Amino acid sequence: MKASPSARSWIAAGVRHELLTRALPALRHDMAAPVSVIRMALLMLKRQVAAPELDAAAAEQRVALIDDQIGALVTAIRSLRDWELAIGDHGITRSALVTQCTGLMRAAFDLNGVTLEVDESLTSEADESTWDGGAALRYLMLGVLGYLHDFVDELGSIAVTPDGSDALRFTATLRRPDQVDRMVEDHRAPRALAIDAVALQSLADDLGYAVTVEPDAVRLVLALPR
Repeated sequence: MKASPSARSWIAAGVRHELLTRALPALRHDMAAPVSVIRMALLMLKRQVAAPELDAAAAEQRVALIDDQIGALVTAIRSLRDWELAIGDHGITRSALVTQCTGLMRAAFDLNGVTLEVDESLTSEADESTWDGGAALRYLMLGVLGYLHDFVDELGSIAVTPDGSDALRFTATLRRPDQVDRMVEDHRAPRALAIDAVALQSLADDLGYAVTVEPDAVRLVLALPR
């Protein structure tokens, strides 16, 4: 029996939920780190105020640090809106997409012995094109990384390279025999929802983007079909 459009949408919603769950540790860190710095700065400021003589310059420095970290915290909280598909955005460049998504997953992949390798040409440029649907593209890139992570045995690295002017190619490379860490393999945390080829394709179809899925590589087109 062929899945109905409604069923495919539910599958895609489940995939998005799993991907957001995987990204949450990094998102949480971005919000918790400024709070820790603010608490430390407030403690130091409290001690300075209680001292017999107030060092105005040092106190001003602490206040500036707190103000800076509040700004970082506000930015991190506002960034949660970037994951809402219903909210319009200003699009995203290819380099920014790669930087954001690899930054979110790099620590988790490193713990599993998987290296994310980004091509040097994927750097920010002044005249770089902006692609519509920043939230959708974030989910899709995380989905591609999740697919390769979950279904390529003995995965050693994932190379992210440009493919033409409007696409990205993700290529998995196996570990050498001497690189395999059996402790990592044996204790890899189970996934509530493994991202297989069907799940990735359902996500792409639901969001309206084109992906070409191979056993060890994926091509993601950033432009919406006309």
